[in-house]
Amino acid sequence: MSECTHNCSTCSSSCSSKDKKSLTEPAHELSSVKHIIAVVSGKGGVGKSLVTSMLAVNMQRLGYKTAILDADVTGPSIPKSFGLKAAVEGDDKGMIPPSTTSGIDIMSINLMLDDETKPVVWRGPVIAGAVKQFWTDTIWHDIDYMFIDCPPGTGDVPLTVFQSIPIDGIVIVSSPQELVSMIVEKAANMAAMMDVPVYGIVENMSYLKCPDCGKEIKVFGDSHIDAIAEKFGYDLLGRIPMDSKLSALVDKGWIEMMNNDYLDKAAEILVNRTKKQI
Repeated sequence: MSECTHNCSTCSSSCSSKDKKSLTEPAHELSSVKHIIAVVSGKGGVGKSLVTSMLAVNMQRLGYKTAILDADVTGPSIPKSFGLKAAVEGDDKGMIPPSTTSGIDIMSINLMLDDETKPVVWRGPVIAGAVKQFWTDTIWHDIDYMFIDCPPGTGDVPLTVFQSIPIDGIVIVSSPQELVSMIVEKAANMAAMMDVPVYGIVENMSYLKCPDCGKEIKVFGDSHIDAIAEKFGYDLLGRIPMDSKLSALVDKGWIEMMNNDYLDKAAEILVNRTKKQI
């Protein structure tokens, strides 16, 4: 028997994987989640967690009840961005995610450890199982939009998120370097293989604005994001510059106090796209 490539459109075999819903894990019976958007990238260090946090804050400001499922189990940073230290609570019915100052519910492995600096040294299948439990065993109360912060690449955890959680679509995060075209293509091809819509691309670290003259300095060279978006037919959801004020807020756990319009367009596009899918 040939190895499964997860690309059902080119496969002649008859198996349950052809029915995407057959692999989806049910949410907790007390949960209510309307829309789920995964934030992904083909490589690490491009700012997925930052984009996830900013999208959640923007959506919450638009009046939607928002949540974040931190699927980056070995490198969780979402709680730090929000200054959240409250532990996950629970009983025999399920786990209750703590909320941030503005009311964003968050589930992350760092909220379940007695020491947030303690490394999680688990193999892939165990990590994937933990992510499933964040979905199936957590009671998500009346969530309009859930964002899933995925680890980089196309391995066990992103595959688990794509197959096991009923995501509406994904947002791809990139940076200006030329090699990112290949990285974006990996994420795009995975989404196509898994039959998951791509809502668009966010470019992080796009430029540095000079504090004296306001000139945009392209630290990593000319951006290729417009050409990449056109190539794949994706929306360019936004460009995030290298902003020292934003970085300081993240370091202090005050991301909810950000004052910028970098992803305002992204939030509006996501609302429109998900409404059209209903």
